[in-house]
Amino acid sequence: MKIQGKWTLVTGASSGIGEQFARQLAKQGSHLVLVARSTNKLESLAEELRKKYGIKAEVISMDLAKEGAPSELYRQCELLKVDIELLINNAGFATHGLFEQVSGERQHEEVMLNVAAVVDMTHLFLPNMLRKNSGAVINVASTAGFQPLPFMAVYGATKAFVLSFTQALWWENRDRGIKFFALCPGSTDTSFFNVVGTDDASVGKKDTPERVVEVALRALKEGKIYVVPGVQNYIGAQLSRFITRKQGLRLVGGMLRPRGGSGNTNNYKNTSNQSDLAGRTIR
Repeated sequence: MKIQGKWTLVTGASSGIGEQFARQLAKQGSHLVLVARSTNKLESLAEELRKKYGIKAEVISMDLAKEGAPSELYRQCELLKVDIELLINNAGFATHGLFEQVSGERQHEEVMLNVAAVVDMTHLFLPNMLRKNSGAVINVASTAGFQPLPFMAVYGATKAFVLSFTQALWWENRDRGIKFFALCPGSTDTSFFNVVGTDDASVGKKDTPERVVEVALRALKEGKIYVVPGVQNYIGAQLSRFITRKQGLRLVGGMLRPRGGSGNTNNYKNTSNQSDLAGRTIR
């Protein structure tokens, strides 16, 4: 889809993958609605992109893990009179450790942001795209969505949901002018692991957010349903098709087992994707 002069909404836009989506789309001439909790970071980024590329950029500071936040965000977009044609659901975060030792409140917020907000945002912004028979939704999933993750049980399950949800909506909307696409990165060099509270959740060499977003935008243009950036990440994501479920759990559980004790994540910081909730994933 041609994005020049169109409006894109990016959640978790203050850093990491979300920031890179904003930068690369602004370079292509897209106007932006930037969403995260970090007001100062968003304002600074918006001002930079306005001056550099001559685009319009609006900032909305919000914690999408809160009940009703997506509806309030949609209302604010209406007040701004912006017509969103590309929705990028990027905000999300992970917890790590034995399930019963991780804060139940944090895991609830994890589900609210990684799952409920994605569903609500899509449900709110899709109808207007359908009225024009034009638009696209990018949901940031993860390689974590291809198999269960011991010690990151909730996170892996949320990303499996995002991947399944996106693929189902791709089929529903394939002849209606709307593209649905899932980005499934592996470990990426963002503040994601600071949010998790440990590097124990990192598997393999970290990719750069710049390259991840380049791959995603190219794959969207090519009409793909999903993409896993990096050959090793892609092979790892497909591995579960060729080994038993127990073998997969043993392999992944060994890689993600907390190495510094229980792996409690009470030091969680709510950042909207990457440095602001989300990262995006273990990818």
